Amino acid sequence: MNTIEFLRQFRIGPFAIFDFAISYIGFYVASPLIIKLFAYLNITVTKVNIMWLVLPISILTHIIVGAHTPLTKMFLNLSDYYILKTIVIFMIYMGFRGNF
Repeated sequence: MNTIEFLRQFRIGPFAIFDFAISYIGFYVASPLIIKLFAYLNITVTKVNIMWLVLPISILTHIIVGAHTPLTKMFLNLSDYYILKTIVIFMIYMGFRGNF
């Protein structure tokens, strides 16, 4: 078992804690670069905005790439998981709040 497989074995339900942690840590580390990029486009973005958008961006990226993780499958299921969809929409709202 390699290191990644070992880290991904720790789960909450079907979700690997490592996947969420690495996504948020990665965006937090990259946030100064993201903020500068958006400042170049005259759009004000804060670290808080970026952190709210990590999960929606992750879902969108997985859909585009075709990697159907448990969370992506739950989000794309039209007949169930309304709480998840509500949370993701709320996160999108909080991520874009104050930017327009």
